[in-house]
Amino acid sequence: MSQSEKKITQDSTKNAETTNKKYKGFSDEERAAMKERAKEQKAEARANKNREEGENDVLTKITALPEPDRAMAARIHEIIKENAPVLAPRTWYGMPAYAIDGKIVCFFQPAIKFNTRYATLGFNDSANLDEGALWPVAFALKELTDTEEAKIAALVRKAVG
Repeated sequence: MSQSEKKITQDSTKNAETTNKKYKGFSDEERAAMKERAKEQKAEARANKNREEGENDVLTKITALPEPDRAMAARIHEIIKENAPVLAPRTWYGMPAYAIDGKIVCFFQPAIKFNTRYATLGFNDSANLDEGALWPVAFALKELTDTEEAKIAALVRKAVG
């Protein structure tokens, strides 16, 4: 058998092995988030018309969270309301989020959401956080102290500024 024939045989064996592997797909948490997002899209139309409804949806989500996520989400909600009242509260993939003109600017991802060791405060591309060619858009949260609260307040003000 020539070298090229050996190479072809090896390549076809690798391809057969690759195609036999089963695609595991989305995790249970990812599927749940997608289903929740589909429901939210219907609710968004109502929330766009009624800010209070969006607020109630967010508060309901926050209340359902286990501690310490609940306390962090509630405090972040207050910080955002105080520092960026232009942001409209709504849920996004089952998480508390805040939008301008229907575009999500920032969101709170509880640690329980994807079984991570910390919660996340994230910012989407509609946030005005640009600093040169590289800047952070997500921040890990294990607890909130006055220092973290001050940083969050400044980030939120900058995001909408």
